[in-house]
Amino acid sequence: MKTGWVLFRKEWLELTRNYKLIWMPIVFILLGLTEPLTAYYLPDILQSVGDLPEGTVIEIPTPSSEEVFVSTISQFNTFGILLIAFGFMGVIAGERKSGNAVMVLVKPVSYVAYIYSKWFAVVVLVWISYGLGMISSWYYIHLLFYGISFTAFMEGFLVYGLWLTFILTVVVFFSSLVKIPGIAAFFTISLSIFLTVVSGYLRERFKWSPGQLSNYVNEIILHNTWPDHLTGSIVLTILLSLSILFITPYLFRRKELS
Repeated sequence: MKTGWVLFRKEWLELTRNYKLIWMPIVFILLGLTEPLTAYYLPDILQSVGDLPEGTVIEIPTPSSEEVFVSTISQFNTFGILLIAFGFMGVIAGERKSGNAVMVLVKPVSYVAYIYSKWFAVVVLVWISYGLGMISSWYYIHLLFYGISFTAFMEGFLVYGLWLTFILTVVVFFSSLVKIPGIAAFFTISLSIFLTVVSGYLRERFKWSPGQLSNYVNEIILHNTWPDHLTGSIVLTILLSLSILFITPYLFRRKELS
């Protein structure tokens, strides 16, 4: 336990030194602000830059608060996943390539503590960044539109956060298997696209897929209801994440010893 805490502090210090502790929350906040501000000021923006004839009146239906928030989730589902994949693709692969992993593992440090300390550190950072982004979006939606119920917001926040945690777990998994960080990012993004596309086209067969979580979040926000198969999807996503975390140190150890 003590070793794990020391490694966690080391990882947190590394996140501070490479400024991820600064720029990642800022990017998520900007993603959270973009949709409400764009949706509210879009008519004015078009009026000022559209080079339209004098007297032209642009009437765009004002979107509902729920629609704006769903658009924010869509932003996270695109740019947020890319940010996580590229931001943490070298969390283990980079250290393997530079030789830092060997320097740590020759000490009395277990592979389990090494992997889990990295995973926990980046999970904390992602949840802080994601939380700040969601709160920013929620605040400006309340400020500019009619607002969203706190219950629907919290349910959507936690469910979509689970999807991001799953993606982050996959990043750590692939990063432990390869020495080229870009390959870990490629595999992670490819898997997320595959799960999202397949779950979208085969909703009945993949109703418990982790890729359905973002769709279920949309239902929670738009209809203020708990989808029928969401609980099963949450349970399966947690089990898959735990399974990936369980086998990652074992596979990483085999890679290092070979």
